[in-house]
Amino acid sequence: MLNSSQAFSSFSIDDLDRARQFYGQTLGVEAETIEEMGGFLELRLAGGTKVMLYVKSDHQPATFTVLNFPVKNVEETVAELERRGVRFEIYDGPNVKTDADGISRGDGGPTIAWFKDPAGNIISVLETA
Repeated sequence: MLNSSQAFSSFSIDDLDRARQFYGQTLGVEAETIEEMGGFLELRLAGGTKVMLYVKSDHQPATFTVLNFPVKNVEETVAELERRGVRFEIYDGPNVKTDADGISRGDGGPTIAWFKDPAGNIISVLETA
C-alpha cells in the first residue's frame, strides 16, 4: 500500500536559524527553510533523501541517533568537522566506547563517531566500505 509513497523522516529542533546555519554551513548539507505549515527546515541529502526539521516549543533532544551520514573515512571526516567547530561525543560505557577523538572503532559494529546538533540531537558519521 505505501510502497510507492516517498516517505521522509523528521525530528524536532528548538531554533530554525541555528539549525539552518549548522546543517547548511557547518555540515555543508543543502538546507532550505520552507514557510508552509508554520515553517520548517528541509534537508536535501545525497540520493534525493529529504529530512524535515521542525521547531517544537517544548523540544527535548533525542537520546538516540536521529541522522547517520555514511562516509568513506571517519577519521578524515571527524578532523574536517572539528576544524569547522563540531565537537564529538566521548563515550565510555559498557556498550559503547570511543577514543580521544570520539571514534568508536568496531567492537562488532562500524567505525562511527557521534556529535550533536545545536538542539542537542545526536548525529553520526559512520564508515562504509
